[in-house]
Amino acid sequence: MTATPAALAGDAAARGPVVRRLLARPELGAVVGAVAVLVFFAVAADDFLRPAGLGTVLYASSTIGIMAVPVALLMIGGEFDLSAGVMVTSSALVSSMFSYQMTANVWVGVAVSLLVTLAIGVFNGWTLTRTRLPSFIITLGTFLMLTGLNLGLTKLIGGTVSTKAIGDMEGFASARAVFASELTVGGFQLRITIVWWLALVAAATWILLRTRAGNWVFAVGGNAEAARAVGVPVDRTRIGLYAGVALAAWISGQHLLFSYDVVQSSEGVGNELIYIAAAVIGGCLLTGGYGSAAGAAVGALIFGMTSKGIVYAQWDPNWFKFFLGAMLLLATLLNAWIRRRAEASS
Repeated sequence: MTATPAALAGDAAARGPVVRRLLARPELGAVVGAVAVLVFFAVAADDFLRPAGLGTVLYASSTIGIMAVPVALLMIGGEFDLSAGVMVTSSALVSSMFSYQMTANVWVGVAVSLLVTLAIGVFNGWTLTRTRLPSFIITLGTFLMLTGLNLGLTKLIGGTVSTKAIGDMEGFASARAVFASELTVGGFQLRITIVWWLALVAAATWILLRTRAGNWVFAVGGNAEAARAVGVPVDRTRIGLYAGVALAAWISGQHLLFSYDVVQSSEGVGNELIYIAAAVIGGCLLTGGYGSAAGAAVGALIFGMTSKGIVYAQWDPNWFKFFLGAMLLLATLLNAWIRRRAEASS
């Protein structure tokens, strides 16, 4: 039976709102890119889709995604944090050195590290709200200070640029189970960081879409002065966003420590750009006010698939940064195109 023009028009009208809703999703471009990368490496690398390969890809994605999610929220709020990468290392160093020097239970060092790392995040947010300087300048200063402290204090206290092993100390096994263990799910060996990652994505998505604080984040990123005029606590929101980045840095730092037992004080430099790139690939705008936690998670997944896909395809790993740069540009162009289509169809 041939459909009538009226029926076709009705079908188009029914599909219209669905299409508009899809185009309005910030993560649409990232999802399209993730599918393309998945198909590409599934063809190029034989081991890519095997259980061990997928487990490795998810692990690599989770180590980026844990940080990319709160960084995305911060970017939606219109700010940056260039100290996020070295803050992860600082968190690990505080846990390790405090536990070792004080011969305390490892969990004491973990707790002290949480307080110190949150204090760094609050410092970033507080300084931003008090000075009104660009977050780029403030967090660049924090980045440089933490880089120097990580190297200088580690060498001053321990005599080397790496921490002492704490694997035989009380509490290490239980802390490792929380931050660096492996789970077996349906034949897959999955690292616990994947659970942390998914939990953070769920929590951040709920905050953004279901709470008043989420509305504040979008409002502050869209127009801070207008948000302040209608009663949005702009300063408190910004400090909270920086504290969220610090909390994720603490989680990542503990994983770093309890995975390898020792920490190199020079690690983490440059990772902040990867977190920002994952958020941008996931649909966040550099100007703030737009993006999603799920999109940042997909951006991190693209990073994970690319980094491990190149290895499984047995290519020169030096091509990794080239692929990341190309994906960043393509994803930004695709996201911009999708936004224009969404605005035109609204």
